[in-house]
Amino acid sequence: MLNDSLPFDSDQPELALRQLPSRKAVFALYGADGAAEPYIGVTPDLRRRLERLLRPAKGQTKRLQLVSRVRRIVWQVTGSEFESLLVQFRLLEQVYGPKALERMKLRAPAFVKFHGGNPYPRLTVTNRPSLKESQWAFGPFPSRVAADRYAEEMLKLFLLRRCEENLDPNPSHPGCVYSEMKMCLAPCYQGCTDTRYADEAEAVRGFLATRGESKLVQIRTERDRASEELEFESAAKLHAQLEKIEAVRALASEIVRPLSELRVVLLQNSTNPDEVSVFLFQDGAWRGPAAFSTLGVRIQNEQSGSSSLFAQPMTIQPVPEGGVAFAAKDVLEARMETALAGLSEAHLSPNSTLRQGSLALLTRWYYRPKEKRSGEVFFAASDAKWPVKAMLRGVGRVVAANLAAPASR
Repeated sequence: MLNDSLPFDSDQPELALRQLPSRKAVFALYGADGAAEPYIGVTPDLRRRLERLLRPAKGQTKRLQLVSRVRRIVWQVTGSEFESLLVQFRLLEQVYGPKALERMKLRAPAFVKFHGGNPYPRLTVTNRPSLKESQWAFGPFPSRVAADRYAEEMLKLFLLRRCEENLDPNPSHPGCVYSEMKMCLAPCYQGCTDTRYADEAEAVRGFLATRGESKLVQIRTERDRASEELEFESAAKLHAQLEKIEAVRALASEIVRPLSELRVVLLQNSTNPDEVSVFLFQDGAWRGPAAFSTLGVRIQNEQSGSSSLFAQPMTIQPVPEGGVAFAAKDVLEARMETALAGLSEAHLSPNSTLRQGSLALLTRWYYRPKEKRSGEVFFAASDAKWPVKAMLRGVGRVVAANLAAPASR
């Protein structure tokens, strides 16, 4: 899987070590027989790391020493920390299977699951959503606690049941505290019709699918109507309800959406200084990277206050004698659309380990503090189209950040 290889002679380690690049990389160290499990690692400086592992130590040391066991070094240079982790996970999955998640300490992210297949739908929180019900799994959330809180606060806006039993409605059912507090429609003892409960369940599903926008539109319309009819008390109550909805919406980040519709593009530094790496998360797995050429791209000046890609330009290619040659906007957009189309069309059938690991890597990267998160993220719109113009501005930001603080190479 890794694309560079070098034989290693323990009697002459310098012959191999001096040929290694001082770059970010994922590496694997293999023994003589080739059958034993390799030593796999990630490093920001391949040569320095392997010098520590493979150069014979003088005297006693507590450092890990592999010089006498290694016969072959395999590695792949990467452009970013995210790419390193993704390559490492793919390699570990090939070697260790499901144990790759444990070795990288990847936690399966949490989802709020809407049990739409149940006659009386309810909500639960799960770390392993089923692909068959991926349209009813909403996330990912940074933790199970965050998902539980979102589900609990959201249910306060509706009258959906909290109980977990499979209901067989009967007037003799004793009900529960939620029905007593008028916080549930109480289908257990036929406190409502099946149609009424189905309507409430659909409202909950719509709230989850739109991160509350469906409920906001409804309440705003009712508030404005009440204001026009001079029903100020009703309008004030509806405005207070809007504030509660906004508070619940704030508990779900932009990434939270149905798993079946979760499509994400990450822009990262590339190993080639004239390119940006494009990664696509689709169908539960990462695809890529695809190389997007930055030749002819103008870099946006974020301090100028302009949103135009072509404001305050600077070239990242050699300047010809006749002036700066920038690519036309439609050429750049076509270039990005070609990269995305190539990633989307790639045939991929991920197993459960790859799906869980891919989701975990996405969640780990996205929920980092923004100041520690390198690269740019974009989501597909509801019509499955990508914000190509915004992505081109993102390319400029990635390049500008790399020029301002060059990564170790």
